[in-house]
Amino acid sequence: MLIELRIRNLAVVDDASVRLAPGLNVLTGETGAGKSIVLGALSLLVGERATGAVVRPGAERAIVEGVFDTAGRDDIAAILDAQGIASDDDVLILRREVAAEGRSRAWINGSPTTAGALRELGEILVDLHGQHEHQTLLRTREQRRIIDAFADATDLAEEVRDAHAAVATLEDHLRNLDRRREEAGREAEILRTRLEEIEAVSPEVGEEESLKREADRLEHAEELSALARELHDRLYAAEDAIAGEIDRLRRSLDRLVRLDPNEADGIASLDTAYYAIEDLGRHMGEYARSIAYDPERLEVVRSRLAAIARLRRKYGPSIEDVLETARAARHALDELDSSAWDRRDVERRLTEARERLHSLASELTAKRQNGAERLAREVSGLMTGLGLAGGRFEIALIPREEPGPDGAESIEFRVALNAGFEPTPLAQTASGGELSRIMLALKTVLARVDSVPVLVFDEIDAGIGGRVARHVAENLARVAEHHQVLVVTHLAQIAARAGHHLRVEKGEVDGVVATRVVTLSPDDRVAELARMLSGDHESRASLAHARELLGAAAGGANGAD
Repeated sequence: MLIELRIRNLAVVDDASVRLAPGLNVLTGETGAGKSIVLGALSLLVGERATGAVVRPGAERAIVEGVFDTAGRDDIAAILDAQGIASDDDVLILRREVAAEGRSRAWINGSPTTAGALRELGEILVDLHGQHEHQTLLRTREQRRIIDAFADATDLAEEVRDAHAAVATLEDHLRNLDRRREEAGREAEILRTRLEEIEAVSPEVGEEESLKREADRLEHAEELSALARELHDRLYAAEDAIAGEIDRLRRSLDRLVRLDPNEADGIASLDTAYYAIEDLGRHMGEYARSIAYDPERLEVVRSRLAAIARLRRKYGPSIEDVLETARAARHALDELDSSAWDRRDVERRLTEARERLHSLASELTAKRQNGAERLAREVSGLMTGLGLAGGRFEIALIPREEPGPDGAESIEFRVALNAGFEPTPLAQTASGGELSRIMLALKTVLARVDSVPVLVFDEIDAGIGGRVARHVAENLARVAEHHQVLVVTHLAQIAARAGHHLRVEKGEVDGVVATRVVTLSPDDRVAELARMLSGDHESRASLAHARELLGAAAGGANGAD
């Protein structure tokens, strides 16, 4: 519920704090005192559009702040969590500032936010009924929510929404399959040509470097053979080969070591050199014998290098890139071959999902039809007592060609305000006061299933009095058993039923008109009701009548209990 509404520099309000109570709250005051400004402040707080024109003359900005008790409202906690805003012990503080130049800022629990975020919270916190722009009753979404809540079909409606989402997902999947199949079909020939071209060569990673080395050996076979033979001879095979010379030097070193053992380490070094020279010489002999000039093999190697180079130019720059191109082409062709099987599976699942959607939507339609008939009957039954004699309330379920996320029909609230007239949509029919009374009839019927905690009624007493005013007051009191209700009224019959009475008063601050809001004591209430009855708050007859109204209201409340 709304605990407190704080207003600063908004229109003629200098600085006001409006503290509300559970149950029925009324706001009264002289015509022009500024009652509508209090509702305007509440509208700003729940995300309505703002302009600099609302700022009090001479002030830099207007500020509106609301403190709500949100105990037990997990849905509000979920919204705050989604926006990354900390919850504060079941207390929610909304704040809105409007600068004189028109710029607007907003906060939730001290965290900067947007007017849209305030509006999202406002839709589940406060129902404002009076001017059309505030009327949730005129919104298709709200009308659908009302029917589903009354028909105990809210969970079923969620199932329909989920079933429709499943159908939409599978339809999108099928479209994507068809698109990919069509694209793959156009590219299939290109892919096959590309794959065949690469597979005809079948290059391997590292093969090109190996082939280049082989080509170099084949191209220089004669020179390589001559150089190897020369090294074989000079190192090992010739009479004056280096290996033989080292062997002779070894004998000289042996004599030296016999004379001076300290130089024995030289023997190991010379032996190492001898064996290394000997090994290299023998290897060069073997290498020379392995070299053969083979022009046919050279041509094969050159041809394969050219083929690999062509692939790298087209699909490279590296062999890895060429092989990845082949892999991608092979995958795309495989996908094309398997897509027909995939499509049949998706079609089967889509058929099942559509059947489930139609079944759930039909079940929802049946519940809505039953609920709509009962709700229309009960609301129509209350309309006469609320000053709408001869009126009739209807709920139209307009079939759709195919079920949507909200079911197989759209919902439209219609009303005929006079006997003999066909019902027409609410937005085209009713005035602000009539809409408020129709909404009161709805809220009276829906009191136990409606989750919006704060209901605000303006203009609800327009053009009524006497017995009708009493009926309106009784219904407001009944709704207030389940909601916090704030009513702006000029009628003493309604004001007398309130548990909490606020009065808007106009005065001056620094020579500028200013409005303040005061909570009335029991004696002040009597005087205010007397003023509302006759315009004279000191008239004995009016005061007596006021006390009588308060007594009757208290007796009615006790009787209701």
